[in-house]
Amino acid sequence: MPPAPAFGQRSVAEVLTSAAASLGVEGFSNTLGLPPASRVCVVLADGLGRNLLKQKSAHTPFLRSVMQAGQGEVPVWLDSTFPSTTAAALASFGTGLPPGQHGMVGYDVLDPEQDKVVNMLGNWDAKVVPLAWQPFPTVFERAAESVNVTTVSLPQFGDSPMTQAALRGGNFVSAITSHARTAAAAEAMAAPGKALMYFYVNELDKAGHRHGCQSEQWEHQLEELDATVKRLNTSLPAGTTVLLTADHGMLDVPEQQRIDYAADPLLIDGVRHTAGEPRMVHLYLEDPADASGRERLVQAWRARFGDRIWAFTRDEAIAAGLFGPLRPAVGPRIGDVMIAARDALALYDTRRVRPAAMEVVGQHGSLTKAEREVPFLCFAAEGKARGR
Repeated sequence: MPPAPAFGQRSVAEVLTSAAASLGVEGFSNTLGLPPASRVCVVLADGLGRNLLKQKSAHTPFLRSVMQAGQGEVPVWLDSTFPSTTAAALASFGTGLPPGQHGMVGYDVLDPEQDKVVNMLGNWDAKVVPLAWQPFPTVFERAAESVNVTTVSLPQFGDSPMTQAALRGGNFVSAITSHARTAAAAEAMAAPGKALMYFYVNELDKAGHRHGCQSEQWEHQLEELDATVKRLNTSLPAGTTVLLTADHGMLDVPEQQRIDYAADPLLIDGVRHTAGEPRMVHLYLEDPADASGRERLVQAWRARFGDRIWAFTRDEAIAAGLFGPLRPAVGPRIGDVMIAARDALALYDTRRVRPAAMEVVGQHGSLTKAEREVPFLCFAAEGKARGR
């Protein structure tokens, strides 16, 4: 398997903690080597992989100029989490912790107390209490004791369970269009005092899932992102540290490679629950203590897909550090067996997912570079031109 994400060194979990440290907030380490600052605006572009930004640089003249200018000792890319999916990665971003600690280890995972698969994003289970599932304080909660903390995002995320679990704290400012969000950001950052801002952009991810990350629609949203960051450059107070990163990357999966694995009895033999995402499947056994059954399942998947997948057990994943250090309560949420896609492959249990799920083009969740490497750009905002 590929190496584990660089938790504690160069991952999405170090972005907000380093930003808080650069503002002088006590209790945080500036692991990423950010310059000292009085204001930091972190733009998170959902679904923007490092390789995609490089491939499509013709569509991003402003971001290309930032990359060409260089950024000293600050890294130019980071690792996403494992799985490379929004729930896990944004939770690490918001808490500064690896998934093995915050416990959001997939798009949907097993809730052992209910013996039920629960969703970690838009369809949060009513019986799962966000602050119990993810009990650690967020970076925003801790930093808000010392600096102004603001989230600028879409209205539906203001009090969502995902926000409550991993991104709670500070003030939430909602706006729908990108222009409205940049205007709201400029107004909030103009207030006196040190400030930390989280600016969320989700349009790339939506376009990628629906049309693919090689589509004209995705390229259009990339151009919109470039324009948004350019506006922030001129509208935020001069000298504001602006950071651009992402939660995960993406790749396109052809329709013929979107496979219903539940149609093969050997691939679900002894399996009680299936969860995860199409590129990182969690399989939970009827008898978790059945070592021979677990090994048979792993071998059945390897026989069916060969080197198109990585097939491994929970213990192997934990030993490899894929989830980082593990909190005991989190272990049972992870599949007894996990299947991660290595090439353009998506795996579905059609007994459980809606037919529309198989229409998704852009995918993520696995350990490939396309999914796990995200950009990290750092520059100082120019601010408004004199006389304006």
